[in-house]
Amino acid sequence: MLSCITSVKEGMEISTELPENYVPKRILHDWTDHPVGGVGTPWWLKCDKYIEIACFSCGCNLRCPQCQNWTTTYCGKGRPISPSEAARITTYMRKRYRVNRMAISGGESTLNRKWLLSYVKTLKELNQDSDVRIHIDTNATILTRDYIDELVDVGMTDIGPDLKGLKVETFMRITGIKDRELAEKYLKTSWDAFRYLVDNYKERLFIGVGIPYNKALISMDEMIMIGERVAKIDESVQICVLDYRPEFRNVTISRPSYTEMLNVWKTLKGIGLKTVICQTSLGYIGP
Repeated sequence: MLSCITSVKEGMEISTELPENYVPKRILHDWTDHPVGGVGTPWWLKCDKYIEIACFSCGCNLRCPQCQNWTTTYCGKGRPISPSEAARITTYMRKRYRVNRMAISGGESTLNRKWLLSYVKTLKELNQDSDVRIHIDTNATILTRDYIDELVDVGMTDIGPDLKGLKVETFMRITGIKDRELAEKYLKTSWDAFRYLVDNYKERLFIGVGIPYNKALISMDEMIMIGERVAKIDESVQICVLDYRPEFRNVTISRPSYTEMLNVWKTLKGIGLKTVICQTSLGYIGP
């Protein structure tokens, strides 16, 4: 029976264990050539030329009212594919566009752990003849320490975790998570993932942090507190501030102006953060 449409009944036995030979599958969208990359892309590579191939995984554990990629996040249509098939397509696209970077974002890329680990491992195996970079962008809400260790072991080289607030109320507003206990768990996991990455993998991985900004969702005071906390962990880490625009179910907000984003940039730089990039409608500010 399909678990997604089967009603729970009295006496039902539910097993979450899958057969050892089970091959996980995911629906992916849009193998795209990127000139700017994502949160986990080094700022000095962002240019007018193609720098990486990216694909986007459908599905997410969050319910952001203003989801910036909602046509992928909430899409249940398409043919689910195995990690090996996805890796072959990504490798083909990398070679076609003559780049050495391959990225996956979402939706949320980390949802199917077995799938993602197999995908990254296969990418590494298929591209042994090249100095490739394997980049994962994630909301980091389920990115536990052992999960990070496994991703590094199979070949991840670059990562861009999001930090969607410092206060749980802000996190709930941005993500649409109404269960406070769950929101607290997700928020704590994302911050813990960032610290663990810096403390254990700073020399092995490129780490970029994404922070969303829109005055309707998060205050400048909280942006300052986030900046101060990040600076205590690592003042040199790359910060990408994302100017959240009206999308999906939250079209009443206005996209931050260039002047607003410039103020965010100046504020975070003033805190002592060394590398800050702010996304705007006119291009990037910074670092």
